[in-house]
Amino acid sequence: MTTPQFLQTLPDPFFLIAEIGNNHQGNLSLAKKMVTAAADSGAHAVKFQKRDNKNLYSSELASEPYNNPNSFGKTYLEHRQNVELSIEQLSELQQFATSKGLLFFATPFDKLSALQLRELSLPLYKVSSADFHNYPLIDLLLETDKPLLVSTGGTTYEDLDWFYTRYKNCDITLLHCTAAYPAPLETMNLNVIPSMAGRYPNFHIGLSDHENGIDAAQIAYMLGSRVFEKHFTIDRSLKGTDHCFSLEPFGFSKLKRNLQRIPRMLGSDIKLQLDVEDSPLSKMRKSIYARVHIPVDTVIDISMLEFKSPATYSDLRILPIIDGSRARRNIVEGNQISLEDVYN
Repeated sequence: MTTPQFLQTLPDPFFLIAEIGNNHQGNLSLAKKMVTAAADSGAHAVKFQKRDNKNLYSSELASEPYNNPNSFGKTYLEHRQNVELSIEQLSELQQFATSKGLLFFATPFDKLSALQLRELSLPLYKVSSADFHNYPLIDLLLETDKPLLVSTGGTTYEDLDWFYTRYKNCDITLLHCTAAYPAPLETMNLNVIPSMAGRYPNFHIGLSDHENGIDAAQIAYMLGSRVFEKHFTIDRSLKGTDHCFSLEPFGFSKLKRNLQRIPRMLGSDIKLQLDVEDSPLSKMRKSIYARVHIPVDTVIDISMLEFKSPATYSDLRILPIIDGSRARRNIVEGNQISLEDVYN
């Protein structure tokens, strides 16, 4: 599986994105609090969204009543407008995130939003699952020569084959994704990750994780992924559809900690006794003792022996040599036996 270039400058062998999306509710102050919390929780990047709402929806969808507990407006368009940040506010957030040591980028959902975000000179861009087939938008973003993350929710191998044929020479990370919010565990299908990696070798395969927990990214790491996007909030009880499956700072920091532990625990592929094992094993391993008196030149049978801790001079690894050998000297009952006490 290929490694994205932006991973080479990170302090960790993975890229962890806090997807704030529209959890800020259109409130710049709340957005800054979330950026600060994401930085404190160990995120490498924060991601937002940008929409040209007035031109993005059909008149039918725009005027559709939007009456539910998560609504910020009477119609769907009014709701979307009320949770939208302007490009000027996103620019301010970019500077704020940078001051916190975070990469800042966003998902544009239309051409105008993409053009506005290009003016911010973002380090990378994200394409949502809904725009996987929107090649005019993707082509526009690729003109920036910046890496692209592309979610793959709702796609098939036929879709992905088409995409690979068109973009296999571009700096793209495909994010395996289940486009459900939240995604039930049985729909995560993480085994797709190594399959996609083998089928599309020019791309890295990451995970856009909509599971309501912290387990999926760790499994995806073991399957080869190194890019992880996770929805983030400072309070899961806040109004909005995404808060309920987003991670709060404590959960996000645990996710980061667990990902950091994986390469440390994987360690070496050479099996050997480690320095940290010497003292415990010396105490717990057993030495060979004479269960009875063994006269000189006696052929030693295993029935004459017993095994006790600690392994002071040797341990049971020499038992195959002791068993069937002859006593070089009289061995007193209860004494430890070493290779110096026997001959063949």
